[in-house]
This record gives sequence, C-alpha cells and structure tokens, in this order.
Amino acid sequence: MAYVDLNPIRANVASTPEASNNTSIKKRTKALKKKRPQPKTLMPFIGSHKKDMPKGITFDLKDNCELVDTTGRYIHDRKSGVIDDKQNPILERLGLNSAQWLTLTTEFEKHFYYAAGAEQMMHAFKRHTQHQRLRGLDNARQLLKRA
Repeated sequence: MAYVDLNPIRANVASTPEASNNTSIKKRTKALKKKRPQPKTLMPFIGSHKKDMPKGITFDLKDNCELVDTTGRYIHDRKSGVIDDKQNPILERLGLNSAQWLTLTTEFEKHFYYAAGAEQMMHAFKRHTQHQRLRGLDNARQLLKRA
C-alpha cells in the first residue's frame, strides 16, 4: 500500500502523500482531517489481530500514515519524487498530537455523537440544524483544538 500511495510523489505529481490524488492515503487523511470515520470503500485498519475481529488490515492507521511518510523521505537521491525533509511529519500537518490521535482513534464514538469535527465546524452544524445544544462540543474543543 505504501508503494502505491507514494507513486504520485515519485512521479512528481504530488509533494505529500495527503495531496496525491487517487490514493488510499489521501482518502484516509482527508477523512481524518474532517474528523470523519475512515471511508467504507477502503479496507479498515483493525490494529492487532484478535479473535473474532472484523475483517480488515492488521495494522494501525497511524502506523500506516507514518510508514508512508517515512518511506517517502528515504527514496534514493537519484530517484525523482521524494517528500521534502523540511515537511513536518504527517500527523503534525493534520494538526494532531499523539494524545489527540490516540483518543480519536480508540474512543471516537465515546466523544462524538451525531456530529463530529473541530469546534468551528460543530458550531456551524449546530446553526445549520438549529439545535439548542450540541453534545460533543466540549470534546471537539479539547480533542481538536489544533486541527
């Protein structure tokens, strides 16, 4: 998967994995950035393999993002298309720290109810739906303050 996700960078069509069109890494990071669940059209990451786990990739999404990002930085100098070392790590570019990432990926349903997103997006949703109160707003403020 990392090889395919890095092809647009190697072809000099994109400068970062999340900017490369028609790749799973772009779809996954776009969903992360919008604080949405991972796309159902992609095989889910299920973490470590456990008995009776749903069908999916026995790898964490965070580890996959970091694998793609790190691999894209270590392509041989004579090859075209490398992620510039001056770029921040992928989670920083998405505006998430490790604690936020861990909470969002392991307790998403606990913190968000019928709407999820950064605080300003939650307020926009509240106005749009004419809700008096919106559950999860404090969680959005705390978990997504940099995003």
